[in-house]
Amino acid sequence: MTDQILFGIFPYVAVALAVAVGLYRYLFDRYSWSSQSSQFLESRTLYWGSVPWHYPILIVLLAHFLAFLFPSGWGELLGRPVRLYMLEVTGFALAACAFVGLLVLIFRRAGNDRVASVTRGVDWLVLLVLLLQMATGLYIALTLRWGSMWYLDTAAPWLWSLVKFDPQVQYLAVLPLSVKIHAVNAFVLIALFPFSRLAHVISIPLGYLGRPLQVVVWFRRRVQ
Repeated sequence: MTDQILFGIFPYVAVALAVAVGLYRYLFDRYSWSSQSSQFLESRTLYWGSVPWHYPILIVLLAHFLAFLFPSGWGELLGRPVRLYMLEVTGFALAACAFVGLLVLIFRRAGNDRVASVTRGVDWLVLLVLLLQMATGLYIALTLRWGSMWYLDTAAPWLWSLVKFDPQVQYLAVLPLSVKIHAVNAFVLIALFPFSRLAHVISIPLGYLGRPLQVVVWFRRRVQ
């Protein structure tokens, strides 16, 4: 029963919540649909945390998505040991880099009073959930080797069963606890997504393409 709730029901609840709340914010609270950047309050530490976090995590997520979308092609790509080794090492290095960047961003918010003052409770919660997701991912990569291969026979079929509205929870039920936490925590992130500043990730500023040119002029009084 627990597996059915966690792997067969909760994913749909998380996605429905993300879509409903996300649409509400976009339609009725458009101002909140932004990253609410704190760069003006502190920028030096932000740079050293943001860069190693954003770029590696995007590549890691892309690899997860491609393996889910094209499992047979992904399996053929990793058919040779040297390719599998290279992907495993590269993936772990990117995940470790993203993990360090996330730690820097967390310490930045906790250690800077001005940045902490504009950080809401849900933002702290999202950071902690992200930290758990990265920690479990690194733990899986270290203790359960060749995840990029067994992912194709476990997580990918489970995700496809969710897409088909026929959840096959047995794919996840037999896996170690760390993998289960990693999978459920991913949908926790999806559920929290529309309540946090992460919502800006899916916004595409197409309106800027047709916006008239703006010229910003700085005026400073000349000292006589």
